[in-house]
Amino acid sequence: MQEKLDVVPFVSVDHMMKLVLATGVERFLIELAAYIEEDFRRWECFDKTPRVASHSAEGVIELMPTSDGETYGFKYVNGHPKNTRSGRQTVTASGVLADVGNGYPMLLTEITILTAPRTAAMSAVAAKYPAPNGARTMAMIGNGAQSEFQAIAFKAILGVDKLRLYDIDPSATMRCQKNLASIGFEINACSSSQEAVEGAEIVTTVTADKQYATILTDSMIGPGVHINAVGGDCPGKTELHRDILLRSEYPPQTHIEGEIQQLDRRHPVIELWQVIAGKAPGRSGERQITLFDSVGIAIEDFSALRYVRDRLDTGLYEELDLLANPDEPRDLFGMILRAAKAAPMPQKIGAL
Repeated sequence: MQEKLDVVPFVSVDHMMKLVLATGVERFLIELAAYIEEDFRRWECFDKTPRVASHSAEGVIELMPTSDGETYGFKYVNGHPKNTRSGRQTVTASGVLADVGNGYPMLLTEITILTAPRTAAMSAVAAKYPAPNGARTMAMIGNGAQSEFQAIAFKAILGVDKLRLYDIDPSATMRCQKNLASIGFEINACSSSQEAVEGAEIVTTVTADKQYATILTDSMIGPGVHINAVGGDCPGKTELHRDILLRSEYPPQTHIEGEIQQLDRRHPVIELWQVIAGKAPGRSGERQITLFDSVGIAIEDFSALRYVRDRLDTGLYEELDLLANPDEPRDLFGMILRAAKAAPMPQKIGAL
C-alpha cells in the first residue's frame, strides 16, 4: 500500500464483515488469538491504564488507550444494555492505530464487529492455560451477541464441541442454537443456569444487564471447573457470587469493573500475562477451580487493530481523506486560500 500523507485506510463495517467471511470465522479467530497471545507475552512493553470511562444510569462511554512505544492504539466504545429496546446495538465501537514516531494515524476502523471475535479469542487464549485438559463441554449463560463467537473460538482453539445454553430470554437461546447448528456442536438448550452448568468443564457467563445480579452461586460450581466471566464490566455489576471468587485461583481496571471488585484489593490474584509468559502457573491440580475475570483491556484491542492492519493487503478498506497535507506544513491558512482558487466555492454563509 503506497503511503499518502493525507490519507488514512478506513475499514468500514461492510469491509470488516467481508474480511471475516473471506478469512473464515474459525481461521479469523485463530489468527486473532495468536496476535493477542503474542502481545500478552510482551505485556511489560505496554503503557497500561484503566479505561477512561464516563458512566451514567443508562450505560457507559469509554476510551481505551495503550502503546508499545512504537505504535499507539485506542478504542472508543459504549455499553448501553437498554439500546436493544430501540433497535440499537448494546455495544458500538471504533478504533485508531497510530505511529508513535510522528503521531499520524495508520488505521481507522469500526470495532463493533471486531470486538466480538476479539473478546472471544481472548477468552479462548485465557482458557488454554487453566482449563481442564481435554475439556469438551462448555456451559454458556447469556446467549446474546457474543455467544456464537465465544462458542466457535473455544471449538477452534480448545476443541470444545458440546454446548449447554441458557438465557433468561428463550428466543436468544433459540437464535444461538440455530446459528451454530451447522458448525459441529452437540447443543443442549437448558431451562436454568443450574441445569446449564451440570457436567460442564468450562462455564462462560456473558450477560449484559448493568444491575447487580448473581448468575452463578457457590453451590453450582464443582471442583475442577474453569470459569470464563465475560459479562459485567462496570462498578456494581457482577455475575459471580463472592464465595466463588474466594475458592478460585486466578489489577486496577478489574478491581473497578470486574468480578473481583467484590474482594479486598489485597486479595492475591494472578495476572493472565504472567501465566502466558510462563512466570506463574495456570492450573495446579485437577480439582482446582480457575477463573478468568475478563473486563476487556486496551491491549486486546491493540492486538486486534494490528491484525486488521496486517490484513490490508486484502484490499478491504477505503482511503479516507482525514489529514491536512499542505505544501508547506506550517501554512494551513495558505492551503485554504489555494483551495479557494482551485475549485468553485459554495455561496458564503450569512452572518448569524
